[in-house]
Amino acid sequence: MFTIPFFCQAQDNYEIQVYGSETVSKDTTMVELHSNFTFDGQKETVNDVMPTNQILHETIEITHGFTDCFEVGFYFFNAVGNENRTTYVGSHVRPRIMVPESWNWPVGVSLSTEFGYQKREYSEDDWTMEIRPIIDKEFNKLYFSFNPTFDKSFHGLNEGIGFVFSPNFKAAYNITKEVAAGFEYYGSIGPLNNIQPWQSQQQQLFLAIDLDWSPLWEFNCGYGLGFTSSTDNAIFKVILGKRF
Repeated sequence: MFTIPFFCQAQDNYEIQVYGSETVSKDTTMVELHSNFTFDGQKETVNDVMPTNQILHETIEITHGFTDCFEVGFYFFNAVGNENRTTYVGSHVRPRIMVPESWNWPVGVSLSTEFGYQKREYSEDDWTMEIRPIIDKEFNKLYFSFNPTFDKSFHGLNEGIGFVFSPNFKAAYNITKEVAAGFEYYGSIGPLNNIQPWQSQQQQLFLAIDLDWSPLWEFNCGYGLGFTSSTDNAIFKVILGKRF
């Protein structure tokens, strides 16, 4: 049977987040719950991947800081949906290193690598890796973060196409000391030497709000739209995190 690869997004709608450069502090553990619901997704099985329409994704992320500039995160992906779509989906591990603040770079910089497994019926590729450089900067009330991410499949439909460029970008404005609003962009355009036609790319834009009422808590929510036929549409997401 002829199949058309839809180049996977780095986060596959399980963890929809543009990373900041800062790592979790030494001897601190961050526990996060990433929740999102797709109101308008893929309605049929495509390339042996189950439909994403009307499905809830729940991801548990546990991140521990081992030094002031090195952390390791663990992800547990889960899906909740009708027609036998409720299950544990897979797990990833994510080490990340940050340029120390003592270096006095003009921007925040860190490098994240993520690899792991997802069940084939929930992803075109079961064994994958992600390389995510992170560059961010705060200008008074404005905050920007750019994640020029590269994804690689080691087993699955896209294993032969090399590294896929999946850029993410966030811009936010501090309305008050506790509330910031802005947008988050998530894309996946194919290998840089073989950029795919527009409708085969992943293109999503979220309007997002961040709350910062305590250094111990993290909260982000947003509503996103997809702009190509290969992208899930109308997604609501919430991230709630607690530092211990």
